[in-house]
Amino acid sequence: MLDLGAAPGSWTLYAAGRVGARGSVVAIDLQEIRGVSAPNVTVLRGDVRALQTAAAEEPAAMAVASGAPYDVVLSDMAPSTSGSKSSDQARSFELFMVALDIASRLGAKGSAFVGKIFMSGDFPAAKQAVTGRYETCRVIKPEGTRSRSTEIFIVGIGLKAPG
Repeated sequence: MLDLGAAPGSWTLYAAGRVGARGSVVAIDLQEIRGVSAPNVTVLRGDVRALQTAAAEEPAAMAVASGAPYDVVLSDMAPSTSGSKSSDQARSFELFMVALDIASRLGAKGSAFVGKIFMSGDFPAAKQAVTGRYETCRVIKPEGTRSRSTEIFIVGIGLKAPG
């Protein structure tokens, strides 16, 4: 499993428990991920955008790519909020699309993708992008999410074709 935007690490620990001793989780974030120590977890500090560019030779990006293909790609990435709702929503959409691109390239055929996005006018385009790449698309707002939060998760199941 690949966990993009993994700090502070709660999803990483949850995933480590789910994949068990036979599975592995690669967690990457710009921020330091502290307090995550499990034998089946590799923690990396780096920019996931390096996976899309020539900077893929950055050590963290190389480590992520070497673990591919992944059965699940999870993105809990969110922009540092600026206070401008429209700007924050646009940046959330951009991060979501980066994560979806990575999941499409590094996921195994039939794999799953879970990506967080702020609800906005870009939501239909994000959902359509997932629908185009995965057999099934679902939208989930976890029960623990604050009622005023615009965070939502789009889930793709069954990657049609990696690459």
